[in-house]
Amino acid sequence: MKKFGIIGAMEKEVAYLKKLAGDTAVVKKVGHQDFVEGEICGTPVVIVKSGVGKVNAALCAQRLILQFGVTHVINTGIAGAVAKGLGVLDFVVSTDAMYHDMDATAWGYAPAQIPQMDVSQFPADEALIQAALAVFTDGDNEELFGGHKLISGRVASGDQFIGDTAKKQHIIEVCNPACVEMEGAAIAHACFLNNTPFVILRCMSDCADENGKSDADFSEDTAAEMSAKLVVGLLERL
Repeated sequence: MKKFGIIGAMEKEVAYLKKLAGDTAVVKKVGHQDFVEGEICGTPVVIVKSGVGKVNAALCAQRLILQFGVTHVINTGIAGAVAKGLGVLDFVVSTDAMYHDMDATAWGYAPAQIPQMDVSQFPADEALIQAALAVFTDGDNEELFGGHKLISGRVASGDQFIGDTAKKQHIIEVCNPACVEMEGAAIAHACFLNNTPFVILRCMSDCADENGKSDADFSEDTAAEMSAKLVVGLLERL
């Protein structure tokens, strides 16, 4: 039976999902984090706020897999849009994920290549990708997502908020991602090492440029809830 671990970096990214898990959900405090076990759409889920950044995210993914026995992992939340034509409150479903801030070029590695690993781009699960895309081809959801679009593409992660056009351009040259954020690749990395299917779902809160901070302040609550609703739509199709 499938059991989904759902990770959001911030409380606003998981609050809607925790509410859906219902009053019968059980909260288990492990270390400094609360893991909420319940059901959404009849599917067993464990929901956790990881905290911001790669280490927090990877540790949560590992704990969900080894301690809570999840079979699949979904990362939900907000991101900065990078792909051409992608705007605020549009969506990205990951095809793969990689680190944009990995730099071992001094030892002869390519930019963003992880030293001594055969894989630096971690592929998302195709069935989960297709389920997310199906949410947007379902006419019943047109009003739910406000006419915004979803694309599939690479997610690039680093321990940085990207709000500078020059830095954004560098990331495009190195990774060519659809969006940038701070956790997805670490979750993907942990899932890859544990042979656990995953997908990253992100709603754009900003465009990762000089307007990023003001855009995010304006839209991140809405974007976080919209991303959570996309998770629900995905769970309904599995």
